[in-house]
Amino acid sequence: MWIIDVSILEGGACMISYEPLWKTMKDRGITTYTLIYKNGFSAYTITNLKRNKSITMNTLEKLCSVLNCTP
Repeated sequence: MWIIDVSILEGGACMISYEPLWKTMKDRGITTYTLIYKNGFSAYTITNLKRNKSITMNTLEKLCSVLNCTP
């Protein structure tokens, strides 16, 4: 199961989408509340995810661990 979708735009720029993350979370019954209050993610990180902004590799690794999936 994947949690990130990356598209290469004209000119070589990358567009990151976390739509697969939200689908995976929904399928597994995990909410943003769970990520924040039970798994220690910051509200700022959740905001970045919702806005398709960059996250750290540490955050990505932690998400994959919580969701038992790959990037």
